Amino acid sequence: MKAVIQVNSRTYTIQIDQPLDISIPLRASKDNVNAWYLPPPKIYPSVVNKSVVSIGEGATVNFNTIEFNPHAHGTHTECVGHITKELYTINDCLTQFLFVTEVITVVPESFEGDYIISEKQLRYAIGNKKREAVVIRTLPNTKDKLSKQYSYTNPPYLTEAAAIYLRKKDVKHLLIDTPSVDKENDNGQLLAHKAFWNLGGQIRLNSTITELVFVPNSVKDGKYILNILIAPFENDASPSKPILYKLYDK
Repeated sequence: MKAVIQVNSRTYTIQIDQPLDISIPLRASKDNVNAWYLPPPKIYPSVVNKSVVSIGEGATVNFNTIEFNPHAHGTHTECVGHITKELYTINDCLTQFLFVTEVITVVPESFEGDYIISEKQLRYAIGNKKREAVVIRTLPNTKDKLSKQYSYTNPPYLTEAAAIYLRKKDVKHLLIDTPSVDKENDNGQLLAHKAFWNLGGQIRLNSTITELVFVPNSVKDGKYILNILIAPFENDASPSKPILYKLYDK
C-alpha cells in the first residue's frame, strides 16, 4: 500500500503497509536486553485494597505496574537533558517525528583495546548525502543483540570526532544499536554526547540520540523515512519505537 507524505516540504511515497520496526521490546525477563548494571525490568499486577488486580486472580481487568529504566532496558530516545543540570525533557524536545534517514553499516575499528566508530568510517558511509537522521548498524549483527547483557562488556562507541562530524552534517537524530554513543566507562567525559548536542555552544535542543536499536540484516543500507515513536514522558529519555519505511521513489 502506497502513501504520499511530506517531510520538510518534500514529497515522498512510502510503503505504509510494510513498516520496519527497529526497536527491541521490553520484557519482564532476565533475557531482556540490559545495560548499566541494573536488574531486569519488572511487570507485575498491582495490588489495590489488598486485591491483586489480575484476571488470573479473579479481577475483571489486568492492571500492571512496570519498573524499568529507559536507558538500560531497551530501545530508548534521549534528549540533551540526559547530560545537563537544566531540565530538558524528551517530550518537549522531540516535536517532529518523521525524518529522511540513512541506514549505514559499519565494522567498529580496534583502537587501544576498544572498538570505535570513527569519523572516517562515517564519512565513507554517508558521503555527500544530507540526512536529518542516521541509523548506525554495527557488525557483527546477530539476534543476540535482542537479549545481550552489556554491563562490563565495553561495547563499541563513537569517537568525539565522529559525533562532531554528524553535528556539522546537520544530522539531528542519531540512532545506534549499542547501549551508548560513548564508552561504557569514560570517567564521565561523555565526549560523543556532548559533541553531538554541542554542549559547549548553542545546544541542539531538538536533536535526539536513540540507543539500543536492532536493525535486522534484511534491512538494506540506504535511504528511508524514519518515524520515531515515544511515550510522552517528562523525562530526559523515553522508551521508543523507531520505524523505517521504504521509499518507492529514492
